[in-house]
Amino acid sequence: MTALRIAEIFGPTIQGEGALIGAPTVFVRAGGCDYRCSWCDSLHAVDSEYRHDWAKMTTDDIWAKVWDLSGGTPLTVSLSGGNPAIQNFGPLMSMGHAQGYKFALETQGSVAQDWFENLDLLVLSPKPPSSGETVDWDKFDDCLAQAKTARTVLKIVIFDEVDYNWARDVAGRYAALPLYLQPGNHTPPPPDAQDAVIDIDGIIDRMQWLVDKTLGDRWFTPHILPQLHTLIWGNKRGV
Repeated sequence: MTALRIAEIFGPTIQGEGALIGAPTVFVRAGGCDYRCSWCDSLHAVDSEYRHDWAKMTTDDIWAKVWDLSGGTPLTVSLSGGNPAIQNFGPLMSMGHAQGYKFALETQGSVAQDWFENLDLLVLSPKPPSSGETVDWDKFDDCLAQAKTARTVLKIVIFDEVDYNWARDVAGRYAALPLYLQPGNHTPPPPDAQDAVIDIDGIIDRMQWLVDKTLGDRWFTPHILPQLHTLIWGNKRGV
C-alpha cells in the first residue's frame, strides 16, 4: 500500500472556518504543497525543509489513528495541508464512508483528482494577490469538473483591498458556488512555534473592515467569518 506524507493528525476539535465552522472534526494534515504563499500559517506542512518531520503512513495507519481519536464515533474528517490534493486520499475516504464518517477537503484548486466526486465537501480556496501566487484557472476548472455533484464551496482569505476586489471578480466568475470570506491571519508563526503570539486586535480590525466593506458595497453574497480556531488557540498546532 502506498505511503502518504502526513504532517499531523489531531482532534477531535472543531472546524475553525468556512462552511463547516464549529463542526466536530478530526484533521488529517498532509505534508507537501505546490504553492508557497507569502502569509502561509502552516509551513510545517508545506516547506520541504520540514519533510523529515512528516510521517510516512499507509491508508490503514491513517484510518487507525482517525478511528482511535474519534473513538469509533463518526464525525467529519478534514483533509488539509499543505495541499492534500497532491496525494491520493481516495482509499481513506472509502474506508471512512463505510463506517459513516464524512470527508471534507480544502485545496487551492491547482491539482484535480478523480476522487473529489466522493467528497462530502470540497472547499476550493484560490489564493489572492497578497499570497504571491497566481491561480491557473484552467486547473481550477478541472477541480470543479472532477467534483461533479459533490458539494463545493469557495473560500477566499482577504488581507487588503486588492484581495477584496480580486475576490469580487472570482465570485462573479463562479456565481453558483456558495462563498465564504475571512480576514487573513497576518502574523504567521515560525513553523516550529507552539505558542506563537498573534495580533488578535489586528485580525478583529480586519474582520470589522471586511464586514463594513461588503455591506457598504451592498455585496450580500458572501458569508463573512473569522478563523475561529485562531481566535481561540492562536497558532498552536494540533488543535
